[in-house]
Amino acid sequence: MLAVLLALLQVAQPEPLTPEQTVAQLKVPDGFSVKLFAGEPDVKQPISFCFDDRGRLWVAENYSYPKWTPEGKDRILIFEDTDGDGHFDRRTVFCEGLTMITGLEVGFGGAWVVAPPRLLFIPDKDGDDKPDGPPVTLLDGFGNQGGHNIVNGFTWGPDGWLYAGHGRTSISDLGPPGTPPDKRIHFDGGVWRYHPTRHVFEAWCDGTTNPWGVAFDDHGQAIITTCVDVHLYHAIQGAHFEPWRGRANSLYAYGRIASIADHKHWVGKDYADARSARPEQLALGGGHAHCGAMVYLGDSFPDSYRGSVFMSNLHGKRLNNDLLEKNGSGFVGRHGPDFLVSSDRMMMALLLQYGPDGSVFVSDWYDRGECHTRNPHDKTGRIYKIVYKDAPFVKPDLAKLPDADLVQLQLHRNDWFVTHARRLLQERGPNEKVHEALRAMLKDAPESTRKLRALWALHVTGGLTEEILLRQLESPDEYLRAWAVQLEVESKQVRRAARAKFIQMASSDPSPVVRLYLAAACQRLSLDDRWSIVEKLASHAEDVADPNLPLMIWYAAEPMAAADLGRAVAFTKDARIPLLREFMARRVAALSSPK
Repeated sequence: MLAVLLALLQVAQPEPLTPEQTVAQLKVPDGFSVKLFAGEPDVKQPISFCFDDRGRLWVAENYSYPKWTPEGKDRILIFEDTDGDGHFDRRTVFCEGLTMITGLEVGFGGAWVVAPPRLLFIPDKDGDDKPDGPPVTLLDGFGNQGGHNIVNGFTWGPDGWLYAGHGRTSISDLGPPGTPPDKRIHFDGGVWRYHPTRHVFEAWCDGTTNPWGVAFDDHGQAIITTCVDVHLYHAIQGAHFEPWRGRANSLYAYGRIASIADHKHWVGKDYADARSARPEQLALGGGHAHCGAMVYLGDSFPDSYRGSVFMSNLHGKRLNNDLLEKNGSGFVGRHGPDFLVSSDRMMMALLLQYGPDGSVFVSDWYDRGECHTRNPHDKTGRIYKIVYKDAPFVKPDLAKLPDADLVQLQLHRNDWFVTHARRLLQERGPNEKVHEALRAMLKDAPESTRKLRALWALHVTGGLTEEILLRQLESPDEYLRAWAVQLEVESKQVRRAARAKFIQMASSDPSPVVRLYLAAACQRLSLDDRWSIVEKLASHAEDVADPNLPLMIWYAAEPMAAADLGRAVAFTKDARIPLLREFMARRVAALSSPK
């Protein structure tokens, strides 16, 4: 009996393999290979990573988990491959003495760090890989009550904001240091964003359980992966997603938008079984915990992978690959063949990103347990590089390029160059020559995705005029019209001509994507300005079965009930979408009920 118990204990508590042994057990499709970019003792506990403009890897090591005690052991490292063999040659310690670090990105002369309860900026204006001074606290108030279900980040959005996730069981009340309690922004789960120069925090959408990984597709649509829920969501500004779990800020949502996935990566309803690695679970993809969303927009993988979603499946010890298929205003996520499978039971990939050569880098927390462990194996960690055939070595240094070259990089097939070049243009600020070149690209580029890139770059560099936006509202491309709507309402002060155009589009625009952006935009308008738009959107009976529109229109309409009860009652009669009639009647009844 003792022998049996010891054997079971050995199965439950595997011993770590060497990094090289783990790499040898990773299975990928034909034509692909996996290289060890870095492993212990050079890197341990890699919880987040990002690329700088030279293609170097910045890695955040987290030694605070699971106690989250302020001992100051976390740090940021920089890895560089100088000869193109897929393994780092140079390692630099950028910063030490941090605590609770869960997210990292670089730009605007420094490093952006999520470290609950704070959002930090560590300046390095001269780029010598040494902080210019102590970390600057931009926000405080991030909660860590959820233990493993907390704030994390980052991703640069096409609109120039930093996007990040936030788990539902950690409660945050946010503001710059010294903000009084009644002036703080309450946030308890979903996706948020932060503007790097305006220093503004915004809740982007609400819900899911533990979103860890935000990615954007070629049309600027945000995709997130999450744990416990069905794993894939189309993150829409102002949306409320399942599960609700009693959030006060979603009280009158009444209904919440579901996952876009048409499948689960596990079977049954027992989460303990979902993480069991039984053959039945592995056959479906491995388990319920997912993180590290990446929409592949690199340039070295086969075309069949472009635009598909990669994510880590923690319990399945693999990378899942979901295929996005357009569905009305949003998507359906179909399950593709798993991309990478490990027979090493300690592999625990967290984040995925494609680099300047189009290869994909994967960070591996590498641990015996999973996200609920209270005794992590803190002496291990790996970063892998997945290469297709003989991808050429690319060693950029974009910050040294002139503005004209950064503009031309908006046409590059690898979105790594597009994103970094756009952010550098944003850092450099308004420039009429840049704007002139971007206006020409917006006008003449043959592909709508390239026109979008020009539009986004004009926006982040301060080059969007009322004339340009109004012209895009007339574009034959639905995504250009949609993004023109979003960018017009960024300041929450919509100009008169655009507001009139919104009403017309809400009535007659044939695209459900555009109608979705109008519904989202309404939440940023005053109640007086949104009535006519919402009423027109509610007249589209063809949107009854759309996965997003009925609920997004409702989220915009709900606050109007208390503002104008008579018009709300008329709305219950005139709306062509039954859900809107039902929900408005319910809200009106709640208003008229005795307290």
